[in-house]
Amino acid sequence: MRTTTAWLSTDGTTTLHRGEIIRRDLRDDDLAVRIDYCGVCHSDLHMLNGALSRFKSFDGGVVAGHEFTGTVTEAGPAVTGFTAGDRVAVGTLVDSCGVCAMCEAGQENYCLAGPTSTYGSPDRIDGTPTKGAYSREYVVRAPFAYHLPDGLDPAAAAPLMCAGVSVWEPMRAAGVGPGTHVAVAGLGGLGHLGVKLAVALGAEVTVLSRTPEKAVDARELGASELLLTTDDAALAAARGRFDLILDTVSAPHDLSPLLQLLALDGTLSVLGFPLPTTINLMELAIGRRKLSSSGTGGRRGTAELLAFAAEHGITADIELLPSAQVSDALARLEKGDVRYRFVLDLSDLD
Repeated sequence: MRTTTAWLSTDGTTTLHRGEIIRRDLRDDDLAVRIDYCGVCHSDLHMLNGALSRFKSFDGGVVAGHEFTGTVTEAGPAVTGFTAGDRVAVGTLVDSCGVCAMCEAGQENYCLAGPTSTYGSPDRIDGTPTKGAYSREYVVRAPFAYHLPDGLDPAAAAPLMCAGVSVWEPMRAAGVGPGTHVAVAGLGGLGHLGVKLAVALGAEVTVLSRTPEKAVDARELGASELLLTTDDAALAAARGRFDLILDTVSAPHDLSPLLQLLALDGTLSVLGFPLPTTINLMELAIGRRKLSSSGTGGRRGTAELLAFAAEHGITADIELLPSAQVSDALARLEKGDVRYRFVLDLSDLD
């Protein structure tokens, strides 16, 4: 077995401490990756706070983090396409069954046997818990690692692996492109990437926010306007306007006002807080509206996103912190005090 240093939660809180964890020895198709940068995601907060029951706690503590970039240090004997020194990116998934209908469709994130998450899942072979990327090394199956394209800054590219692909897949499913109207509710880690990607796809983009001061940021990101969700008259005038609304708000909220903004056959994709809620089904029936969500992305969509991001020069707007400040980052994220994504520099774990 291998050991590496990580930031752990052993008491069910976001106060993390430094310690050693065990990684498996490399199997034939594994890569050992030195983690250089890891994004801090709201899902990490939800997991550490117990809101995501599918993530399990294991003896020895929980290590969060599931959007990271790094450098290959070693490859198993069956690995092709990667060698030591390659820059790579890894996201929320590290394995799947590979044979079900979802996996064959390139949607390993929906594996019918259950995908293996970067943290909080039992390994498919030996049952040991996966521990995340708030650490210096990760061992991952090579099919779930991606070459990081040249030209993408590795720190700013790390959030593409969760936040980026989480907004990318709903946009591709909805056929976003020239002539479509997209709204992004919430201008945070997911939302700002949603704006950048939708604009690059050719859509007309509007930001939905309660904060008028975000209008400048929205336009700088490429949006045509900001629509205040506290302005009843403006909301009434925008009814039936949008083909797709990406709801990236990370706190409980009423979906009804968003559903009413959808055009005929429009889709509301709830991404920021996809936990139990109630809706009025008549609000879907009027206009054949669709309510959807998305669980990050499969291998095909993730590779497509990275290529698109490289072509268009798209990365996250980040605040880079030494990993020793991870607990502060989580506390600030819970307060919404970030513009727009925290990324940890793991080099201080050496």
